[in-house]
Amino acid sequence: MDNIKIFDTTLRDGEQSPGASMTIPEKVKIARKLDLLGVDIIEAGFAVASNGDFEAVKEIAGVAQNSTICSLARTVEKDIETAARAIENAKKRRIHTFIATSPIHMDLKLKMAPDEVIKRAVKAVEFAKSFTDDVEFSCEDATRSEMGFLKDILSAVVEAGATTLNMPDTVGYATPNQYGSFIKELVEHVGNKAILSVHCHNDLGLAVANSLSAVENGARQIECTINGLGERAGNAALEEIVMALKTRSDYYNGLDTNIKTKEIYGTSRLVATVCGIEPQPNKAIVGKNAFSHESGIHQDGVLKNAITYEIMKPSDVGIENNTLTLGKLSGSHAFKDKLESLGYVLDEEQFKEAFEKFKDLADKKKEIYDDDIRALANSQDEIEKVYELVKLQISDCSEGVPTAAVTIKKEAMEYTDAAIGDGTIDAIFKVIDRVSGFNGHLKDYKVKAVTEGKDALARVFIKVEFEEGLAVMGHGLHIDTMIASANAYIDSLNNYLQIKQKD
Repeated sequence: MDNIKIFDTTLRDGEQSPGASMTIPEKVKIARKLDLLGVDIIEAGFAVASNGDFEAVKEIAGVAQNSTICSLARTVEKDIETAARAIENAKKRRIHTFIATSPIHMDLKLKMAPDEVIKRAVKAVEFAKSFTDDVEFSCEDATRSEMGFLKDILSAVVEAGATTLNMPDTVGYATPNQYGSFIKELVEHVGNKAILSVHCHNDLGLAVANSLSAVENGARQIECTINGLGERAGNAALEEIVMALKTRSDYYNGLDTNIKTKEIYGTSRLVATVCGIEPQPNKAIVGKNAFSHESGIHQDGVLKNAITYEIMKPSDVGIENNTLTLGKLSGSHAFKDKLESLGYVLDEEQFKEAFEKFKDLADKKKEIYDDDIRALANSQDEIEKVYELVKLQISDCSEGVPTAAVTIKKEAMEYTDAAIGDGTIDAIFKVIDRVSGFNGHLKDYKVKAVTEGKDALARVFIKVEFEEGLAVMGHGLHIDTMIASANAYIDSLNNYLQIKQKD
């Protein structure tokens, strides 16, 4: 049975999706989950891009137990050396270096002749090889490159020591048959000297189809992201690729991955929570409607036997019976068991805080669901909480002036103030600005019910600019939407302060 390596680039290419920026603790949390999921290679970031990217890659390298940790680098010595320093503490490490190979990019972007591109690629691979034996080389815009030139540059970088060769469909231009034939020709050219990898974008909605076509034609590594996050229309979705290979193993002749499929749904929910980008309801595998049946004929068939209309079981991807039997009388041991069954391991302080929130929630809600528990676990960020909300009081009516009063704690001192606004939310944000001394400009605000019912937890996502050009995300979780909004705004402020401290 051939094994397909899964190379996850959620933390690098996925973060390039508009609005998907993540803090270092959030990236580390996702990396731990990807490691648990069974991802072979985690592309943790582009280490040279910023101090924050370097620190994120470095921290992820220190926590991964099973996955290879990879950093992207241009064919530039400074990039490669920085990547090497960032991943030096990883148990397994890879440097991924790339250069454009299409005539369009070489002429208009690089302004380099083909022979110069080959020389630079070879030099970069040789330099990367001095830091690690695991070196990946990518031909940016490979699908618009000339086949003869691709064969020349691949032969040269393999000779220099590259062990994985990546053929990105950078602009989502390819079609499945064309891409399959393209990969087959390159696999035959390279032979067993290196692994052929694919990285497909979804501009035409063909990223998953192209990736699977490539696998049929000899590719043995697929680069993808959770929920298909990525620039423009996104990348190939990890969950769709993995479940296609598993569900249709008859067609794919037993090709398999190391992914623990029962961790897919939990990983999807974590990424959606961190980024504030929900998969569309009809998204395959992890969408809200993926296992829903509204048609009477379908419902009747599923009730008689699920295989009439379901080609996989919800439990295959980690969607279990959503009702939790824990309640306000449940102890910490039962709560810890439930967290671990959902794939969460919190340190002592994080667990204590999550358990206190659980007990508080259990006093307010009749039913608690697994998604409520996931939300509580995901809210235990490792960022330093410079500011914390202590109390919130609001006043509003149809003819009145919206007013908010808050008490906020900073360094064991409590500060209270009030403000009016154009609406209740505006008043809350303005009074937080007054107390903290930072003036934020709201760029985005979203609120979502975690589960169903009038007593559902509210999850609020906001994006705020505390200085021009630097927008930060904030998350808030509470049964009261106003308190969740206040917590989200304070979370964005704390994230901003952490970024400034790192810089």
